Amino acid sequence: MQNASPFTLNAAAPVLSAELANALHSIVTPHLSDNMHRQSGVVGLNRYNRSGKLVGSALTVKTRPGDNLFIYKAMTLIQPGHVLVVDAGGDLTNACVGEIMKRYLQQRGCVGLIVDGAIRDVAAFENDSFPCYARGHVHRGPYKDGPGEVNVPVTIGGQVIQPGDVIVADEDGIVSFPVAQADALVEKARAHAAKEERIMAEIDSGAERQSWLHAVLESKNLL
Repeated sequence: MQNASPFTLNAAAPVLSAELANALHSIVTPHLSDNMHRQSGVVGLNRYNRSGKLVGSALTVKTRPGDNLFIYKAMTLIQPGHVLVVDAGGDLTNACVGEIMKRYLQQRGCVGLIVDGAIRDVAAFENDSFPCYARGHVHRGPYKDGPGEVNVPVTIGGQVIQPGDVIVADEDGIVSFPVAQADALVEKARAHAAKEERIMAEIDSGAERQSWLHAVLESKNLL
Protein backbone atom coordinates (compact mmCIF):
# COMPACT_ATOMS: atom_id res chain seq x y z
CA MET A 1 0.00 0.00 0.00
CA GLN A 2 1.45 3.37 -1.02
CA ASN A 3 1.52 6.30 1.36
CA ALA A 4 -0.42 9.40 0.38
CA SER A 5 1.75 12.04 -1.26
CA PRO A 6 2.94 14.82 1.08
CA PHE A 7 2.79 17.25 -1.85
CA THR A 8 -0.72 18.32 -2.85
CA LEU A 9 -1.32 21.16 -5.28
CA ASN A 10 -4.92 22.07 -6.11
CA ALA A 11 -6.22 24.92 -8.23
CA ALA A 12 -7.13 28.18 -6.50
CA ALA A 13 -10.80 28.91 -5.84
CA PRO A 14 -12.50 31.89 -7.53
CA VAL A 15 -12.50 35.20 -5.67
CA LEU A 16 -15.50 37.11 -4.36
CA SER A 17 -17.51 39.35 -6.63
CA ALA A 18 -16.80 43.06 -6.20
CA GLU A 19 -20.42 43.58 -5.09
CA LEU A 20 -20.19 41.04 -2.27
CA ALA A 21 -16.75 42.22 -1.19
CA ASN A 22 -18.01 45.81 -0.99
CA ALA A 23 -21.00 44.72 1.09
CA LEU A 24 -18.80 42.84 3.56
CA HIS A 25 -16.38 45.77 3.92
CA SER A 26 -19.13 47.69 5.75
CA ILE A 27 -19.88 44.87 8.20
CA VAL A 28 -17.97 44.33 11.45
CA THR A 29 -16.95 40.84 12.48
CA PRO A 30 -19.03 40.76 15.72
CA HIS A 31 -22.21 41.18 13.66
CA LEU A 32 -21.22 38.22 11.50
CA SER A 33 -20.13 36.14 14.49
CA ASP A 34 -23.37 36.82 16.36
CA ASN A 35 -25.29 35.41 13.40
CA MET A 36 -23.18 32.25 13.29
CA HIS A 37 -24.26 31.16 16.78
CA ARG A 38 -21.25 32.89 18.35
CA GLN A 39 -19.24 29.68 18.06
CA SER A 40 -17.53 30.04 14.67
CA GLY A 41 -14.41 32.02 13.96
CA VAL A 42 -10.67 32.05 14.45
CA VAL A 43 -9.27 32.62 17.94
CA GLY A 44 -5.76 33.13 19.31
CA LEU A 45 -4.19 35.11 16.46
CA ASN A 46 -2.82 38.65 16.75
CA ARG A 47 -3.49 41.52 14.36
CA TYR A 48 -0.23 43.09 13.16
CA ASN A 49 -1.53 45.82 10.85
CA ARG A 50 -2.72 48.95 12.65
CA SER A 51 -5.35 49.84 10.04
CA GLY A 52 -7.16 48.17 7.18
CA LYS A 53 -10.10 45.77 6.76
CA LEU A 54 -9.67 42.27 5.36
CA VAL A 55 -12.29 40.84 3.00
CA GLY A 56 -11.47 38.14 0.48
CA SER A 57 -11.44 34.49 -0.57
CA ALA A 58 -9.19 31.91 1.06
CA LEU A 59 -6.22 30.45 -0.79
CA THR A 60 -4.97 27.91 1.70
CA VAL A 61 -1.59 26.37 2.52
CA LYS A 62 -0.73 23.60 4.96
CA THR A 63 2.97 23.52 5.69
CA ARG A 64 5.45 21.91 8.02
CA PRO A 65 5.99 24.30 10.95
CA GLY A 66 8.76 26.79 10.20
CA ASP A 67 8.92 25.88 6.50
CA ASN A 68 7.71 28.12 3.67
CA LEU A 69 8.44 26.17 0.46
CA PHE A 70 4.77 25.59 -0.25
CA ILE A 71 3.89 29.12 0.76
CA TYR A 72 6.22 30.17 -2.05
CA LYS A 73 4.26 27.94 -4.44
CA ALA A 74 0.91 29.26 -3.20
CA MET A 75 2.02 32.85 -3.75
CA THR A 76 2.41 32.17 -7.48
CA LEU A 77 -1.29 31.18 -7.61
CA ILE A 78 -2.58 34.38 -5.96
CA GLN A 79 -5.17 36.36 -7.88
CA PRO A 80 -6.46 39.82 -6.82
CA GLY A 81 -8.95 39.24 -4.04
CA HIS A 82 -7.34 36.17 -2.49
CA VAL A 83 -6.39 35.93 1.18
CA LEU A 84 -3.34 33.75 1.81
CA VAL A 85 -4.29 31.46 4.72
CA VAL A 86 -1.39 29.44 6.16
CA ASP A 87 -1.71 26.54 8.57
CA ALA A 88 1.78 26.27 10.07
CA GLY A 89 0.66 24.26 13.06
CA GLY A 90 0.69 27.23 15.44
CA ASP A 91 4.46 26.88 15.82
CA LEU A 92 6.51 29.94 16.82
CA THR A 93 10.00 28.47 16.47
CA ASN A 94 10.69 29.84 12.97
CA ALA A 95 8.91 32.58 11.03
CA CYS A 96 7.46 31.43 7.72
CA VAL A 97 6.53 34.87 6.27
CA GLY A 98 8.35 38.21 6.31
CA GLU A 99 8.57 41.57 4.59
CA ILE A 100 9.82 40.36 1.20
CA MET A 101 6.94 37.90 0.85
CA LYS A 102 4.51 40.56 2.03
CA ARG A 103 5.70 42.88 -0.71
CA TYR A 104 5.26 40.21 -3.36
CA LEU A 105 1.77 39.35 -2.10
CA GLN A 106 0.76 42.98 -2.34
CA GLN A 107 2.08 43.19 -5.89
CA ARG A 108 -0.01 40.15 -6.80
CA GLY A 109 -3.20 41.73 -5.46
CA CYS A 110 -3.46 39.62 -2.32
CA VAL A 111 -5.83 41.35 0.12
CA GLY A 112 -4.42 39.91 3.33
CA LEU A 113 -2.44 37.27 5.18
CA ILE A 114 -3.43 34.86 7.96
CA VAL A 115 -0.76 32.63 9.52
CA ASP A 116 -1.32 30.11 12.28
CA GLY A 117 2.37 30.30 13.02
CA ALA A 118 5.04 32.98 13.17
CA ILE A 119 5.95 35.97 11.01
CA ARG A 120 8.91 38.34 11.23
CA ASP A 121 9.75 41.91 10.14
CA VAL A 122 6.98 43.12 12.40
CA ALA A 123 7.56 46.83 11.75
CA ALA A 124 6.84 46.35 8.04
CA PHE A 125 3.40 45.00 8.90
CA GLU A 126 2.66 47.50 11.65
CA ASN A 127 3.44 50.46 9.39
CA ASP A 128 1.19 49.27 6.57
CA SER A 129 -2.54 48.80 6.04
CA PHE A 130 -2.01 45.35 4.51
CA PRO A 131 -3.98 43.04 6.82
CA CYS A 132 -1.87 40.48 8.65
CA TYR A 133 -2.92 38.12 11.43
CA ALA A 134 -0.50 35.62 12.96
CA ARG A 135 -0.07 33.48 16.05
CA GLY A 136 3.12 35.39 16.92
CA HIS A 137 6.51 36.50 15.66
CA VAL A 138 10.18 35.50 15.92
CA HIS A 139 13.44 36.64 14.32
CA ARG A 140 14.48 33.16 13.15
CA GLY A 141 13.84 32.55 9.48
CA PRO A 142 12.21 29.62 7.67
CA TYR A 143 13.37 26.42 6.00
CA LYS A 144 12.46 25.56 2.42
CA ASP A 145 12.17 21.81 2.31
CA GLY A 146 8.48 20.91 2.50
CA PRO A 147 6.33 18.94 2.72
CA GLY A 148 3.19 20.92 2.15
CA GLU A 149 -0.23 21.18 0.53
CA VAL A 150 -1.93 24.00 -1.35
CA ASN A 151 -5.68 24.60 -1.52
CA VAL A 152 -6.71 21.95 0.96
CA PRO A 153 -8.81 22.31 4.14
CA VAL A 154 -6.75 23.86 6.95
CA THR A 155 -7.24 24.56 10.63
CA ILE A 156 -6.58 28.11 11.79
CA GLY A 157 -7.06 29.00 15.43
CA GLY A 158 -9.59 26.21 15.92
CA GLN A 159 -11.55 27.03 12.75
CA VAL A 160 -11.57 24.78 9.70
CA ILE A 161 -11.19 26.91 6.56
CA GLN A 162 -11.87 25.51 3.12
CA PRO A 163 -10.30 26.85 -0.07
CA GLY A 164 -12.55 29.61 -1.37
CA ASP A 165 -14.21 30.35 1.98
CA VAL A 166 -15.03 33.98 2.63
CA ILE A 167 -12.66 35.65 5.10
CA VAL A 168 -13.61 38.84 6.97
CA ALA A 169 -11.26 40.28 9.59
CA ASP A 170 -10.90 43.54 11.48
CA GLU A 171 -9.72 44.82 14.85
CA ASP A 172 -12.07 42.39 16.65
CA GLY A 173 -10.87 39.23 14.93
CA ILE A 174 -11.42 36.84 12.03
CA VAL A 175 -14.49 34.99 10.78
CA SER A 176 -14.83 32.65 7.82
CA PHE A 177 -17.77 30.98 6.10
CA PRO A 178 -18.72 29.30 2.81
CA VAL A 179 -19.51 31.72 0.01
CA ALA A 180 -22.96 30.12 -0.32
CA GLN A 181 -23.85 31.59 3.11
CA ALA A 182 -22.58 35.09 2.36
CA ASP A 183 -25.74 36.77 1.05
CA ALA A 184 -27.84 35.55 3.98
CA LEU A 185 -25.18 36.62 6.49
CA VAL A 186 -24.94 40.08 4.93
CA GLU A 187 -28.71 40.50 5.30
CA LYS A 188 -28.70 39.27 8.91
CA ALA A 189 -25.68 41.42 9.83
CA ARG A 190 -27.32 44.54 8.41
CA ALA A 191 -30.45 43.83 10.46
CA HIS A 192 -28.23 43.31 13.50
CA ALA A 193 -26.56 46.68 12.94
CA ALA A 194 -29.94 48.40 12.63
CA LYS A 195 -31.05 46.80 15.90
CA GLU A 196 -27.94 48.07 17.68
CA GLU A 197 -28.55 51.56 16.30
CA ARG A 198 -32.02 51.49 17.89
CA ILE A 199 -30.49 50.40 21.20
CA MET A 200 -27.94 53.23 21.05
CA ALA A 201 -30.75 55.70 20.43
CA GLU A 202 -32.63 54.31 23.43
CA ILE A 203 -29.55 54.75 25.61
CA ASP A 204 -29.11 58.31 24.33
CA SER A 205 -32.71 59.08 25.31
CA GLY A 206 -31.64 58.98 28.95
CA ALA A 207 -34.45 56.64 30.01
CA GLU A 208 -33.62 54.70 33.14
CA ARG A 209 -35.53 51.64 31.97
CA GLN A 210 -34.05 50.13 28.84
CA SER A 211 -35.93 47.48 26.86
CA TRP A 212 -32.76 45.67 25.74
CA LEU A 213 -31.40 45.49 29.32
CA HIS A 214 -34.36 45.04 31.63
CA ALA A 215 -36.15 42.48 29.44
CA VAL A 216 -33.17 40.13 29.78
CA LEU A 217 -32.97 40.62 33.54
CA GLU A 218 -36.70 39.97 33.88
CA SER A 219 -36.46 36.78 31.84
CA LYS A 220 -33.81 35.53 34.28
CA ASN A 221 -35.82 36.60 37.35
CA LEU A 222 -33.18 39.16 38.28
CA LEU A 223 -35.53 42.12 38.72
